[in-house]
Amino acid sequence: MAAKKPLNFEKALAELEQLVAEMEQGDLSLEDSLKRFEKGIALTTECQQALQNAELKVTELVEKSGRILEKNFELDD
Repeated sequence: MAAKKPLNFEKALAELEQLVAEMEQGDLSLEDSLKRFEKGIALTTECQQALQNAELKVTELVEKSGRILEKNFELDD
């Protein structure tokens, strides 16, 4: 089995946005909507994992520099 390619976060996010737009139009069959929903859940999970990995990497780099400046990330609503 081939190794899974690393996630391109921006590409995955754009694909997720496209899936949402297609579903919001309301022109899809139930089966197509469910397929897109399933794909969207998978993309969301992959994006969340990529963000967690990035956060861990930043923490690791900060700790290597000898300073721990841990701050909570705040998301804008």
